[in-house]
Amino acid sequence: MKNYELILFDLDGTLTDPCEGITKSVQYALNKLNIEVEDKKELHKFIGPPLLESFEKFYGFSEEKARTALTYYREYFKENGMLENLVYDGIDDLLKSLTEKGKRLCIATSKPEPFAEKILEHFDLSQYFEYIAGSNLDGSRAKKNEVIEYALEKCEFSDRTKAIMVGDREHDIFGAEKCLIDSIGVLFGYGNREELEKAGATYIAETVMDIDGLIL
Repeated sequence: MKNYELILFDLDGTLTDPCEGITKSVQYALNKLNIEVEDKKELHKFIGPPLLESFEKFYGFSEEKARTALTYYREYFKENGMLENLVYDGIDDLLKSLTEKGKRLCIATSKPEPFAEKILEHFDLSQYFEYIAGSNLDGSRAKKNEVIEYALEKCEFSDRTKAIMVGDREHDIFGAEKCLIDSIGVLFGYGNREELEKAGATYIAETVMDIDGLIL
């Protein structure tokens, strides 16, 4: 293992399980557009990727209709869905361990930055992170490689051989590769081993504590 100094973490499916809040918000948005989805498990595919991209990909929406769906999504998410969320067991101990060992931690999420900040503050996790990097509310800087570049810039970190991205979906792995940094794909989120290995994850972590072992 390399001596990684900067650890970038995805949020949804990596630090927290946002399933209830995201699926309810998507369901609400689709209902407003006269599309009924009774089984929220069908909406798990929305957890992780940028939402505009997901509405276009999974429902064939035009960009304009996807933006309308996103507006409806946020109506529910801001009032209820944001905190319909759970921190994975062991995450607090992991972050504490890494910071005590002198590692620099940063969030790199496709979720809008203001929402990510509120979620991390609510769960008392923001204390561990040097910077919380996310997308903009207007939909820009939503691709994972754009967020990672932004995070590296904000942390003023230039040695990419000593930075690593931790995430649960292929978007995290592809984003890391585009930014020339290593990656850890986690299996306790919403991606599976096949997806993460196919994407080219440098390492695979089955559990939260595996991340600690891989980095330290």
